[in-house]
Amino acid sequence: MAETVRFERSHDIVIEAPPAEVLDYVSNPNTWPEWMPATHHIDSPDRPLQAGDRFAERWGTSGGEVQLDWRVVEREDARLWVAEADTAFIGRIVARYTTEETPAGTRYTRTVVNPSRPKAPTEEMVLRIDAEAAVCLANIKAAVERRRSTVRP
Repeated sequence: MAETVRFERSHDIVIEAPPAEVLDYVSNPNTWPEWMPATHHIDSPDRPLQAGDRFAERWGTSGGEVQLDWRVVEREDARLWVAEADTAFIGRIVARYTTEETPAGTRYTRTVVNPSRPKAPTEEMVLRIDAEAAVCLANIKAAVERRRSTVRP
């Protein structure tokens, strides 16, 4: 068996909303095209997904578009959501979303893990991953806070 490498990257942001609102937003894959530019299409129920649910994502890469078939493997309301997809090009992808209440709002952390990548990403790839994550987090923050401002009295 060929050697593989584990790759993990976490990014976080504080959002002015309760943890449940943040997690419900990001765990509904139908919101992903709003905040993740690489997501081109989602086939999923339009609700926060629970452990055991499955959904499909068409995702753009530098080499074109691929379909990721996700399964939700864990959920703790208002705290944790984990989904996994197996791919031929990079191995398993694990997306882990956590929320933590802080005095300034909810700290939302998005961690993506490739437990057995065929090879380590280049420094340029890591910089691109970090830049894309910053865009995603800013989009999530804006969307969740905008939704809150439209429902407040």
